[in-house]
Formats: sequence, C-alpha cells, structure tokens
Amino acid sequence: MINRTILVGRLTNDMELRYTQSGTAVGSFNLAVNRQFKNADGDREADFVSCVVWRKAAESLANFTHKGSLIGIDGRIQTRNYENKQGTRVYVTEVVVDNFSLLEPKSNDQQPRANASNDSMNIDAIDLPF
Repeated sequence: MINRTILVGRLTNDMELRYTQSGTAVGSFNLAVNRQFKNADGDREADFVSCVVWRKAAESLANFTHKGSLIGIDGRIQTRNYENKQGTRVYVTEVVVDNFSLLEPKSNDQQPRANASNDSMNIDAIDLPF
C-alpha cells in the first residue's frame, strides 16, 4: 500500500505549536493549495488542507514560518476520530508531515531557510515534480 502526499501551498495562519504531556512538540496548521484550474468567474480556487507535524520538525516549522509562508510538505494522509463534549463522534482527516521545505528566499525579517523531518534536521529538500 502507498500513502504519500506532496503538497505546495501557503500557511493560512501561524502554526499552532503545543506540547503533549510527555513534552513532545506537535504543530497544526492549514495549508492553502491552489487548484490547477480557474472557476467560471476566472478565479483560482484553493483547497485548505489540515496538517500536523511532530517533534523537532514542528518546532522548526513554527520558528521559520508565519502566515502566508510558501512551503512544500511531504507526508501521509491519516484519519482519526474522537467523541466531543456533546457526545458526537467527530472524524478528522489530515496530512501528517514527514518532511517540509521552505520555498521562498529569506527576507530581511525572516530566519534562515530550513528543511526538516521528524527524524533529522539534516535532510535534503523534497524533490517536487515542477
């Protein structure tokens, strides 16, 4: 079975970084990914994809990005469910990020470019097909 996802898009907000009770960093964000075609009005629509990133990669992504940052991610689609406070079952589909790449040059007010994965900070940028 293959479950790989590669997306390029912009952060819709600053990433939300939290820590589990055991101290593991986890970040969540939405990525706006443009569709390849325009609608009837000539506007390009976008999909807003929920993403989660763990450990050192989560901390790095939070430090090096902000709302509007263009990033590439490589990960897998994962589903989960839970029961909310009202007793309703909630189903969630999200991309679990394994690697990311910053795709914009450093500006004067930003930190240096970085590539990261959950396993190591010394990973090459993902090869994008365009």
